[in-house]
Amino acid sequence: MIAGKVLDLENLLSRRRRWRRDGQRVVFTNGCFDLLHAGHVRYLNAARGLGDRLVVGLNGDLSVRRLKGEGRPVTPEAERAEILAALDAVNAVCLFAEDTPLRLIELLTPDLLVKGGDWAAEAIVGRDHVLAHGGRVLTIPVVEGRSTTVLLARLGGVRP
Repeated sequence: MIAGKVLDLENLLSRRRRWRRDGQRVVFTNGCFDLLHAGHVRYLNAARGLGDRLVVGLNGDLSVRRLKGEGRPVTPEAERAEILAALDAVNAVCLFAEDTPLRLIELLTPDLLVKGGDWAAEAIVGRDHVLAHGGRVLTIPVVEGRSTTVLLARLGGVRP
């Protein structure tokens, strides 16, 4: 694993306190990131460009299975965390077991909450908390034709 980037909640919150003390703006996003692709990389780079630090909340394996169905995730959580942590744009990765990152967002209270443009702003989990604490909620356009679903369909020979 990438030393110092894959953090448990306690260490993430400690780092967040230091970043806040240093006046750094923290951007938070989350997802399953099952098969990392160019769309993910572009999205994470854009998210990182909105602040000083990028924290990625990563759905754990059981959460992904509940959300995406049997056969998912394709890549185990430890490997997904390691891959995300290897990206220069990502400053921290924190796994969560719940189906949504609400608890993590409420504890972290990021300055910016970011999701892909396929999410309606009012449907973004944690939106109310971030706005109530003076933060911003933004969406970043998705890269058309780039998704894990499309990749899996190609691998299976099935058109999405």
